[in-house]
Amino acid sequence: MNKTELIAVVAEKSQVTKKVAEEVLNAFVESVAESLGKHGEKVVLTGFGTFEVRNRAQREGRDPRSGATIHIPAQKTPAFKAGKVLKDAVK
Repeated sequence: MNKTELIAVVAEKSQVTKKVAEEVLNAFVESVAESLGKHGEKVVLTGFGTFEVRNRAQREGRDPRSGATIHIPAQKTPAFKAGKVLKDAVK
C-alpha cells in the first residue's frame, strides 16, 4: 500500500474527503518527524507501536568497489518498534 492508497482507505473508513484525509496524514507525519527530529522525543501509539530515535555508533566499513576501509560516522536514525496489537494483527 502506498500513500495514495492509504489516503483513500482512511477517507473511506472515516467518511471524509480524500483531501481531508491527506491533510490529516500529512499533519501526522510532520508531527512525528518534528517530535523525533527537533525534540528527540519518542512518539508512543499504545497498541500500535513506538517511533523513536536510535543512535548508531561510528564504525569501520568497506567500500564495495575498491575494498578499502572507510570510516562511517556516528549518526541518529529513526526507528519503529511494533506494539502488541499490531504484532497480533500480522500473525
